[in-house]
Amino acid sequence: MQRKAVRGRVLPGIAMLTALAAGAAGLTGCTSGSSGGSTSDSKAGGTAAAPAQPGKYRSLPSPCKAGADSKKLKGMLPAGDSLTPEQRDQMYAGVADASYDGDRHVGCRWTGQSPEETRLLSVGFERVVSYDRTTTSDDDKAKQVYVRRLTDAKLPFPGPTASPTPAAPTQGAPTPGAPTPGAPAPGAPAPGAPAPGAPAPGAPAPGAPASGAPASGAPASPAASPSAPVELGSRVLEGPGNDAFLEDKLSPAGASAAQSRTVRIVFRTSNVIVTIEYSVQPALPGTVPPSTETQDKARQLAQALAERFSE
Repeated sequence: MQRKAVRGRVLPGIAMLTALAAGAAGLTGCTSGSSGGSTSDSKAGGTAAAPAQPGKYRSLPSPCKAGADSKKLKGMLPAGDSLTPEQRDQMYAGVADASYDGDRHVGCRWTGQSPEETRLLSVGFERVVSYDRTTTSDDDKAKQVYVRRLTDAKLPFPGPTASPTPAAPTQGAPTPGAPTPGAPAPGAPAPGAPAPGAPAPGAPAPGAPASGAPASGAPASPAASPSAPVELGSRVLEGPGNDAFLEDKLSPAGASAAQSRTVRIVFRTSNVIVTIEYSVQPALPGTVPPSTETQDKARQLAQALAERFSE
């Protein structure tokens, strides 16, 4: 009877321990579940980096129509007198470049001929798109393309220039405005100098012609020859668009071939890169196209195209 009593007391005790262990495990599970839920909530509440906005331009205009709309085009391309009005219209309409994606890359070309010269013009539009806008926007990608072309042209990237620092005065140098030791007082003639009003030694008498000047009635010397035209080289431009540079190349001189000049302007407006190439090829050897006129015509067209994009 005593063994049964002991056994009866042991079994309830074991059951109680089992229940306590199960309760502890349940508490542990709730604690773990609560912690996991807070981690999930923190991830959901975190702000992920927003993708960069797409570029300003989603498509490209027709370069032939954009160039033909500019009044500068006819001034850049000569039309021979032998051309009919229909042939002139066809020449100024241009020839479009072959393109497999008109929203990404398009171009147009023109050719103008006269007995004196041949002029070639081409305009190209490229819309730059970033394939990973989580790190790079379309505009930033276009800047990278522009800088790469600027580097290929061997032109420095524009940046702030440091202002010149005035040089410090040398130790022992006289203060500006102070008389030099041993120098005559202000207004006094230097030692050995002629008195005021007296002619300098070797100077002509009053009324006599100066040395080297033609005597009265003698023919004047021929006028100096006019200076050579100023040559403008390749450089970075302050406009048009956001960034721009210009290349000016002159072909080597030949015994039988005339030198041709090619001006190339590349500028960026937002996420579009515009390239203009303008070549002037004279018919007669020894004729050199002026850089100022050629560059001015190309720059005027570039400015007109930049305004076309800003509309």
